[in-house]
Amino acid sequence: MDAILEICEMQDYDTDRKKRLESRSLSVAMWGNLFMAAAGLVAGLLANSSAILLDGLFSLIGFGSALLARRISRRIDAGPDNARPLGYAADEAIFVTFRAISLLGLLLFAVTNAIRNIYNYIGGMIPEPLNFAPMITYFTGIGLTCALLWSFHYFTWCKTEKSSAILRLEAKAALFDGLITVSAGAGLGAIYLFRDGPLAPIVPVGDSVIVLLLCLLAIGSYAREFRGGLGELAGVSASPAHLATARRALRSAIAEDGGRLQDMSITKLGRTILMMVYYDPGRPVSAAEIDSLNLRMIRDARTTLTNADVLLVISEHPRRWPDELSPY
Repeated sequence: MDAILEICEMQDYDTDRKKRLESRSLSVAMWGNLFMAAAGLVAGLLANSSAILLDGLFSLIGFGSALLARRISRRIDAGPDNARPLGYAADEAIFVTFRAISLLGLLLFAVTNAIRNIYNYIGGMIPEPLNFAPMITYFTGIGLTCALLWSFHYFTWCKTEKSSAILRLEAKAALFDGLITVSAGAGLGAIYLFRDGPLAPIVPVGDSVIVLLLCLLAIGSYAREFRGGLGELAGVSASPAHLATARRALRSAIAEDGGRLQDMSITKLGRTILMMVYYDPGRPVSAAEIDSLNLRMIRDARTTLTNADVLLVISEHPRRWPDELSPY
């Protein structure tokens, strides 16, 4: 028991360290995105560029997301209480899901607006010309800022043993924002250089064409994030790799106890991996013995799966009742 308590203390220290790293990274994300949002909105209005305005709106969503993520991060590892009997792990999956929805909504709005501008141009309506003067300063500064944010989030995510879905999404968002900035800058630069040459027919709507292409490329990535978060909230089984790792981790404890593993289910919710172990000890056991075995399983599981939790169910049957006993 002393060994288990010592391990728990070490895990608490490690959890606190990870939370400090995550909070620091999210603070940097919050202020970095606020700077980029302000720069994007001002530069977009000065340059009359929808691509730059879209870039600024992405950063504005990033600021709000980082602010919300900091609040979630502070309590995400809190255990069950009266308000949340299953703990707060679901908050991370909720955050990832709804951030993906907000970004998808922005992308769809930008696509609709770009298509409308192109349609109006084909119909004979000439949009206001672009002002290229502020663009070089904007694209250089924002590109460097995105690169710094991505590297900071990515290396912090690695330091937290890649357990934070929030940091992973923030790193991906910073990388995508940087790709949008670089691509938009390259596209607008090409339009400026070849405005009297081969790109002359699309110069009036070149900005909208760039926005349309970038959004269509990005929709798939955020749709995957949305499906992943929604799957976690729905309780979809974790990957086969997680299942295989969990079985290997618990093999020693089950062999030493001498019982029989009837079934195992694994779900992932945010950074928490919940393992439901259906176990038949094959003999009368006391509550103290069950608690000791459960704690041993948690300890063994966390050696290979960070933030794993094990719920030990003593039963002769797997997760689904046999047809002759089923109450449904």
